[in-house]
Amino acid sequence: MSISDNSSPALLPRHIAVIMDGNNRYGKIHQLGKGQGHIAGKDALDPIVEYCVSTGIEVLTVFAFSSENWQRPPSEVALLMHLLSLTINEQLPRMQKYRIRLRFIGDRSQLSEELQVLMLDAEAKTADFEAMTLVIAISYGGQWDIAHAAKQLAQRVEAGKLRAEVIDKEMLGGYVQLADAPAVDMLIRTGGEYRLSNFLLWQSAYAELFFTQTLWPDFKVAELAAMIAEFAQRQRRFGKTSEQVVIEQQSP
Repeated sequence: MSISDNSSPALLPRHIAVIMDGNNRYGKIHQLGKGQGHIAGKDALDPIVEYCVSTGIEVLTVFAFSSENWQRPPSEVALLMHLLSLTINEQLPRMQKYRIRLRFIGDRSQLSEELQVLMLDAEAKTADFEAMTLVIAISYGGQWDIAHAAKQLAQRVEAGKLRAEVIDKEMLGGYVQLADAPAVDMLIRTGGEYRLSNFLLWQSAYAELFFTQTLWPDFKVAELAAMIAEFAQRQRRFGKTSEQVVIEQQSP
C-alpha cells in the first residue's frame, strides 16, 4: 500500500510517534481473557513497523509503558513487563531482517535487571542498522524526561563545567531523550482519547496531532496511510505566517 499521490517524500513525516491506546477496551469488547487485549495490541505493531520502513519513515516511536502505568494493578504490570520481554525477543529477528535499529527510552532504573539486559543486547545488535529506527518508550514520561535533562545540566553547573546563564532551549534539548533524532512531526493517539498523557512533551512541540476512535489492536496500515496523506496536506508554519511559508516553499 502506498500513500496518496498528492504526497511526496519531502512531505513525509520524518518521525512518527504513537500512543497505542485501547488494548484493555478491545479485550472487554471482544470478551477476551485477562490480558488478551494487550497481546492483541502487541501483534498489531508488526504491520505498522513494516509499512513505516517501506514508506521511508526515519523514526517510529511507540508508547509501550508510561511512568504512570506503574500505578496499575501489580498483576497487569507483571503481564505488561512479560509482554515487553516477548516483544523484544520477537522483534529482534524482524529488526535484523529489515535492518531496523531498535532503541529504548525511559527510566530503566525501575525495570528488572533481566529486562534491562535484554534491552541493551537488542540495542547493541541493531545499532548499525539504518533503514529506520524503532523506539519503544518503557517507563517513560515527558515530565521525567525534561526533569532528567535539567538535572544533568544542573550537575554540570555544580561541577563548574557550565555557567547557568548560557543554558538555553537548544542546550536543554540536547539532553532530553532522542536528542539525536528528528523532532516528532506526527503524533497519533488511538482509542478515542484526546490528550498527550505525558508522552514526548518536548520532542512533540510542533507535532501535527492525529486522534482516532480506533482501538490500537484494530489500527491498520490503511488508516495510518490516510493520516500520512493528510499530514502532507497540512501547512506547518512553526510560528510564521501562511504567506511566509508559501514564499519559502516557492523559493529555489
